[in-house]
Amino acid sequence: MAKLIYVTNVSLDGYIEDESGSFNWFPRDDEVFTFTTNLLRSVGTLLYGRRLYEMMAVWETDAALAAQSGLMADFANVWQAADKVVYSTTLTAVSTAATSLERRFDPAVVHQLKATASSDIAVGGANLAAQAMRAGLVDECQLFVWPTVVGGGKPWLPTGVRTDFALLDERRFQNGVVHLRYRALGH
Repeated sequence: MAKLIYVTNVSLDGYIEDESGSFNWFPRDDEVFTFTTNLLRSVGTLLYGRRLYEMMAVWETDAALAAQSGLMADFANVWQAADKVVYSTTLTAVSTAATSLERRFDPAVVHQLKATASSDIAVGGANLAAQAMRAGLVDECQLFVWPTVVGGGKPWLPTGVRTDFALLDERRFQNGVVHLRYRALGH
């Protein structure tokens, strides 16, 4: 069975976006970027909410982005190779290949996807990840903790959900970022 992995960048005070809805408070770093690309190589399907999908779609729709460097071209190739499922009630169509649009998150469908997938599945976006966590579908959390405090915004974890985790791995980067990998206990 494939694992469902919640992957996100988070501020030191626990937010994925600041109070204005921005998540550009973490600068691109080649070491972290390479690590993230390699992490996504093992993922066959990406589950996204609308906002995150629209932000990430540029890795396919804007060729100039990938042309900036070999690292960026590698990430674009990895991102484009993955299947994408976008959950949105407002999108009328998707702009990338290998992408399907779903109107609502159905835990039974995601459970079936986990049972039949040949590689892991990543979920991105706090709202979608919260639904997956409430349904008991998240097997791992992998977070990149950035050494900045944003003072408020969208928290990376949902409230009202109790899940225990075990630390599997950690990695410290030169820029102060720490990657933490946790496994949900009972999974």
